[in-house]
Amino acid sequence: MPTVNTKDGVTIFYKDWGPKTAQPIMFHHGWPLSSDDWDAQMLYFVQHGYRVVAHDRRGHGRSAQVSEGHDMDHYAADAFAVAEALDLRNAVHIGHSTGGGEVARYVARHGEPSRRVAKAVLVSAVPPLMLKTPGNPEGLPIEAFDGFRKGVADNRAQMFLDVASGPFYGFNRDGAKVHPGVVQNWWRQGMMGSAKAHYDGIKAFSETDQTEDLKAITVPTLVMHGDDDQIVPIADSAMKSVKLLKNGTLKVYKGYPHGMLTTHADVINPDLLAFVRA
Repeated sequence: MPTVNTKDGVTIFYKDWGPKTAQPIMFHHGWPLSSDDWDAQMLYFVQHGYRVVAHDRRGHGRSAQVSEGHDMDHYAADAFAVAEALDLRNAVHIGHSTGGGEVARYVARHGEPSRRVAKAVLVSAVPPLMLKTPGNPEGLPIEAFDGFRKGVADNRAQMFLDVASGPFYGFNRDGAKVHPGVVQNWWRQGMMGSAKAHYDGIKAFSETDQTEDLKAITVPTLVMHGDDDQIVPIADSAMKSVKLLKNGTLKVYKGYPHGMLTTHADVINPDLLAFVRA
């Protein structure tokens, strides 16, 4: 399997498809998934002539199940290790959910300083801060994330099934068409990863304040979010992020769920392509 070793000795699995001379697009997945969650986008963009790269975050998928480093700083540094090893330049970085937080920190701390990034996309992304605090009263209470931690610790197999068959894809909405294969694939990806990484990752995606990351980004950045996102509510994420970005554009999808990259790939993919080409 193709892998990269980080500075702290962690083995990161990655995929690298398409012409090596083409403009690269690097995808950053959400919690608790893997690079497989980008299948619909990677196939679409490689067919349009791009080089597409995606990696499994440390502790997720086929990457090493290490005990430490499950935080945004390490996530971003690991992504940079892949970008450096593959010498990705003029790259577009696209992140979903927790991966959106990873992209924001990557671009601010690594991508722009190294002049390797051209554009960024935050899809249903967690920045600037999910947790409710005195300075972020619209956020979600700590009890919501404690519930996720309890679910991972007590029976993550059942929790993952419940999340995928319910709020993640909006399959719990009246009249929703449920796709069992999508649910099973989400569960499969989650169960490939480490319970330790998933448990610690909840703190990373919920309690990391990325206000300064967003302010530091200067490259064109597209913020995409469904207004029926039950996992990362739009009011406390996309609506705030676009105001913090120097060169941000917001696109809201009426009625779309958190997992809209899968359920509505036929709409999202052309919109991503238009932004990449612009």
